[in-house]
Amino acid sequence: MPRPLPRLLIIIAVLMSMLQPAQGAAGDLRYVIDKGASRVDARVAILGFASKTAHFPDMSGTFNLSFGDLEALDMVVDIDARTLTTGDSQTKTLKGKSFFDVAHHPTVRFVGKRIHMTGDKTADVEGQITARGITRPIQLKVTFSVPPFSTGGTQPISIVGTGVIDRRQFGMTAFAIIIGAMVNVTIRARMVPG
Repeated sequence: MPRPLPRLLIIIAVLMSMLQPAQGAAGDLRYVIDKGASRVDARVAILGFASKTAHFPDMSGTFNLSFGDLEALDMVVDIDARTLTTGDSQTKTLKGKSFFDVAHHPTVRFVGKRIHMTGDKTADVEGQITARGITRPIQLKVTFSVPPFSTGGTQPISIVGTGVIDRRQFGMTAFAIIIGAMVNVTIRARMVPG
């Protein structure tokens, strides 16, 4: 009959198993964006006292976290700029050459590189945004519906991410007197295990 493990080894084994992430030893949390429940809004000041919001209702992408490196992030969001709408006649202007030029650049892409948790459900995300073929850095303030590392990758997570870009850095310099330079970007995404 094999000798029983010493009690101390059993306790260590139990403690080690409790420290393992719910997803298993690999420790990756993999999500895809639920297109039907996600969108991007971009709001800009008009004449300094009003604002205009462009809505981007068609987006897709992936969101991956790792227990091996808690600040590692692999996030790619592709936004179909051709679906841009303002609800009025400005839609055509924003799709044109002076702004998003959707005929030549139909996709706006956000790539998240690093994540720094600032609370159980809040984080700073560093990444890059590409529009009109031009890539610039952006930092998002992100709020999660649940602590992301608590799910084990088995339940949906909703996020709201906000950041600011300077439209001039993407070659969108038209109507400088009327339209503000700084654009407030909000990403609302529901992510499901993928």
